[in-house]
Amino acid sequence: MPAALTTDHVLALAPDAASAKSGKGLAVPKAWLSLGQSEGAVWGECQGSGREPYRTQVALSEPAFRCSCPSRKFPCKHGLGLLLILVGQPAAVLQAAPPAWVVEWLATRAKSAERREQRQQKAADPADEGRRAASQSKAAAARETKVAAGMRELGIWLRDQLREGLASAPNRAPAAFERIAARMVDAQAPGAARLLRAMSGTPASGEGWQGRLLEQLSRLHLLVEGYTQIDSLTPEAQADLRGTLGFTMSQEELLRGAGQRDHWLIIGRRVEDEERLRVQRTWLWGQACAAPALILDFSATGQPFDYSLLPGTIIDADLAFFPSAAPLRALVQQRHGPAEGLKSLPSFDLAAALGGYAAALARSPWIERYPLCLGPITLTLADGGWHICDEAGRSLSLAAQFERAWELVARSGGQPFELCGEWDGERLTPLSAWVSGFINLSGVG
Repeated sequence: MPAALTTDHVLALAPDAASAKSGKGLAVPKAWLSLGQSEGAVWGECQGSGREPYRTQVALSEPAFRCSCPSRKFPCKHGLGLLLILVGQPAAVLQAAPPAWVVEWLATRAKSAERREQRQQKAADPADEGRRAASQSKAAAARETKVAAGMRELGIWLRDQLREGLASAPNRAPAAFERIAARMVDAQAPGAARLLRAMSGTPASGEGWQGRLLEQLSRLHLLVEGYTQIDSLTPEAQADLRGTLGFTMSQEELLRGAGQRDHWLIIGRRVEDEERLRVQRTWLWGQACAAPALILDFSATGQPFDYSLLPGTIIDADLAFFPSAAPLRALVQQRHGPAEGLKSLPSFDLAAALGGYAAALARSPWIERYPLCLGPITLTLADGGWHICDEAGRSLSLAAQFERAWELVARSGGQPFELCGEWDGERLTPLSAWVSGFINLSGVG
């Protein structure tokens, strides 16, 4: 079992509060017909509503889960319950030789890893790489032509919106936004389509919607104008602009480049639904470089995420950053040893934290979310909402959907503490806190 794995870490893997609660209910050895563990894996059989017991298994290196139950949640309550027993009552899970069904699953995973490695090696073959590069260059040129036409059309649409005036925007939304968003999809600029769909609800978002809509329209205008002059931009600025439009970069190519090694603190994770995908954002903070990193994962409905980066732990690893004028998004290139538990969270006063955000935004205006690591801070309730206050009296508003403010006040006893959160330019969504230890606020535990 990984030394850093704790009950809080296991509960942070739960897809929702109901799964966490059910997992806790199964975290008792008597609920299982059999339990066992070997190096790197744990398994068990749990009697459910069917005739045959459910077979549950967990590969501890990531961790990765598999269960024969019909649940579409991942991990299911059985996987959570099994891992909670291992963490909380390890003596109840005896060392044993894995049964055939566990051996088969582990062998399948090993073969998949071997095939991935072979594909990567094949991708490095010079002849294949040359043919692939030629094909990609032709496809890229065709796409650039489509995107350029789409940006011209979007520019005309933006000017039409301003001529008609913001006051009539509620009458045009959301239909007008959806039509132009669909056109951007046709023009192979899905990033622009996403921005348009996100702003379609702004006219109905309450007081101050005019200012928010104008800011969003201005950012789109900057996107259009930037693309018309993209050849004059720096390579980093070009990468930011293309990334915002929805161009992707080969992860294999990125991983072949140089990485940045550091001890990376995993400060929090957040999962959101975006159209037909679920998006997982895992935020890291470099101990030596004193800078953030973002690991993005995407999942179709019902498909599992990579849960190997556990909030509340620290990893010695190389990260490969995507090209950017303000590098933020990255991939884990190589790990050096197992994860360890955090001893503290990074913390800055509000002026320093927002200064870092402003500097990054000045280099890359397309940043939509950024981590803030704050402390010492306290929470105050004023004007119908929660606010963070630092020792200098500066404050930030918390996101309205955050529901654990009273819990933090109670745990801290009203005393200052450290907090990390995701900042969207207006509100902070807490991800984690340090009050006599790590508190995961982005999970359900």
